[in-house]
Amino acid sequence: MLKNHFKIALRNLWKHKVFSFINITGLSVGITACFFIFMYVAFELSYDKFHTKVDNIYRLVTDIKSPSETINTDATSWAFAPNLKPEFPEIEAFVRVQRSGYLIRKDNIKFQEDNAMLADSNFFKVFDFKLLKGDVNTALTAPASIVFSETTAKKYFGDADPIGKTVLMSGDAVPAVVTGVMKDMPGNSQIHADLLISMTSLTQKFRPDIDKQWGNYGANTYLLLKPGSNYKALEAKFPPFMEKHNGKDARESKMFAKLLLEPMKDVYLHTTRGGQEVGSMSNVYIFSIVAVFILLIACINFINLTTARSVERAKEVGIRKVVGAAKGELAAQFIGESVALCMIAFFITIALSALLLPLFNQLAGKTVSEGIFTTPGYIAGLFGLSVVIGLLAGVYPALVLSSFRPVSVLKGRFSTGTKGNILRKTLVVAQFSISIALIIGTIVVYDQMNYMRNQDLGFSKDQTLVLETDNDPGQDAFRQAISGLPGVKGATLSSSVPGGGENGAYSEIENSKGDLQVANLALYFVDFDYIKNYGIKILAGRPFSRDFMNTDTAQAMIINEEAAKLFGYATPEKAIGRRFKQWGREGKIVGVMKNFHYRSLQEKIDPLTMRVEMKALNKVSVKLSAANLPSTLSQIETKWKQYVPNKPYTYYFLDEFFDRQYRSEQRFGKLFFNFAILAIAISCLGLLGLASYATYQRTREIGIRKVLGASTTGIVNMLSIDFMKLVIISFLIATPIAWYFMHKWLADFAYRIEIQWWVFALAGTLAVVVALTTISFQAIRAALTNPVKSLRSE
Repeated sequence: MLKNHFKIALRNLWKHKVFSFINITGLSVGITACFFIFMYVAFELSYDKFHTKVDNIYRLVTDIKSPSETINTDATSWAFAPNLKPEFPEIEAFVRVQRSGYLIRKDNIKFQEDNAMLADSNFFKVFDFKLLKGDVNTALTAPASIVFSETTAKKYFGDADPIGKTVLMSGDAVPAVVTGVMKDMPGNSQIHADLLISMTSLTQKFRPDIDKQWGNYGANTYLLLKPGSNYKALEAKFPPFMEKHNGKDARESKMFAKLLLEPMKDVYLHTTRGGQEVGSMSNVYIFSIVAVFILLIACINFINLTTARSVERAKEVGIRKVVGAAKGELAAQFIGESVALCMIAFFITIALSALLLPLFNQLAGKTVSEGIFTTPGYIAGLFGLSVVIGLLAGVYPALVLSSFRPVSVLKGRFSTGTKGNILRKTLVVAQFSISIALIIGTIVVYDQMNYMRNQDLGFSKDQTLVLETDNDPGQDAFRQAISGLPGVKGATLSSSVPGGGENGAYSEIENSKGDLQVANLALYFVDFDYIKNYGIKILAGRPFSRDFMNTDTAQAMIINEEAAKLFGYATPEKAIGRRFKQWGREGKIVGVMKNFHYRSLQEKIDPLTMRVEMKALNKVSVKLSAANLPSTLSQIETKWKQYVPNKPYTYYFLDEFFDRQYRSEQRFGKLFFNFAILAIAISCLGLLGLASYATYQRTREIGIRKVLGASTTGIVNMLSIDFMKLVIISFLIATPIAWYFMHKWLADFAYRIEIQWWVFALAGTLAVVVALTTISFQAIRAALTNPVKSLRSE
């Protein structure tokens, strides 16, 4: 019996090659796309879950409240963790980490390691980062201890054992002993570093007083709580702790810190504070919905095409029922055929997955598929998914086919009836509603990305080269030397560049009422040429100037528009000459600059201050001429080696660096676009199949119409108009749904587009054009067929 069913299934697949191809292709592409999205979503959800103690690890974060604002930050004071541990028995251990950049040298090998991290000695006890060489108990205990990742160790030592060897760290050439080699941190970790440096290097050797500084925020802190501890109950004990240790100073400074705990397993996708690396739960939801939609479209194709062909199999069903076949047996056969077709799609999916895996990883920007073909769970899951799709997609067609009445079908009086037509039309509408919604989503995503790329940022980032000097003694001489090169328009020193972070400084600034108002403000240290070189506009007062060398280096500050508004000034001019106190400096505001986007467009522009502080500058920004760029870069390199010989010559262009802030959104846009194209392609495959079948069903009608004088255009219009009505209905359904979800997505951006009417018009037009093109292919072919061929048997 099974052998017979198998033969019939193969015979039907071979007899109807076009329908079989469309079904198998649609299912294969749909399952492959769903599989890739499943891997991406699973990877995003797996962040930090590899830590065995993750359920008991919490990130300590801070709300800093001043009279002007509340700052929600992921940073903590250096003093918090060392003082929390002795007072709360719930805390088993703590780890502070701080990402930084260090120059590492070994003999003639030197690299600027920008992905380095200071870490407390408990790092390997709290987190499950594997230490390949060294002792987890002592690797990060002594000052100037360093742990390399496997890849970084090979960069400096090749295949030799680095344990106990010495490297030189930072521009001061501090000797550091290699005490461990760890396995490269996995891609699904929000904490990521190429090398770790013992926190005692900072707290004991360079800044022994830092653990007592309650107002110095720079570390990310993680607490390991004892099993069974209630983190919310612990959180409730923090206010008395802060009052005990910092209450008096907080009242004097008018800066109050509130400590909160975030479960580490939730930080990557759910935090609103930023951190080492953060993802987007909304993106996970969107991709999950897209995966379901793509599968749904593929299943709709299968159901539509199978039920449409039910007339052709009606006589087969009638004869088999007459010779004794039961309804359940027939249903089982048709479901079996559906599952068999999905099994073919399963094997094609495996081949497609292997072929497209590198491209998908490149689009995702992550290796989300590690172990895909060596982990049984992946393949088993894909196999199970294929079987489930076969069962679900085959149930309805099987019930329809097995319910035919043999008397009716054998007398030739069988028709699918209006119910079958209504179902197929409903499914086509569902299919194209999804496709049009995805088209609208794709247009909105790309429009937002284009807006972010082309928005006036308030400063000039083009043709700007940035070099990290690490506050090298020769940096100012280097700046002066390259300023005279033919291809250099200007060069400036600073502590920050737009998109590269900034200091946060406790500040007191005179407000419009004449009182000193407290706020925590962003701070750039710059030289005299920074504002000019970056093309930042001064709205009131003046920029820093060497004509006021003595006062500008000791008593001057420039603020942005947002800061002027924060302190109550109706116009920028009214802020000029007002007093300030900031980090031990007192003076007056000499200028107000126009707001510029010193952070991503996802964040609103916050108050910003600038001061001239020559000892705090560690970056050189070079404005270049576009002509003879290679020659200019070569000359800059020569000067670099002359004035900054201890650092490797590395640089980046500011426009590329600034745009890196949008890499996750750009990857999201590319992935969304590609999956939307797949969904539309699968929909078109189904539409092509239905159009082909509808044309086949009306072959004789078309022949008669042609004999009676119908034109080719008239026949094409007749065959197309029914389908186009369905596409228009789909557009009306998809538009409000797409608007709602894309409006929610845009809400994550501080600066965003408004969804314009043309987005929906363009999406509808594209859908109509694609559908019309798909249908017309079959319609034109039918209209051009010689009517003699279709009528000769009548």
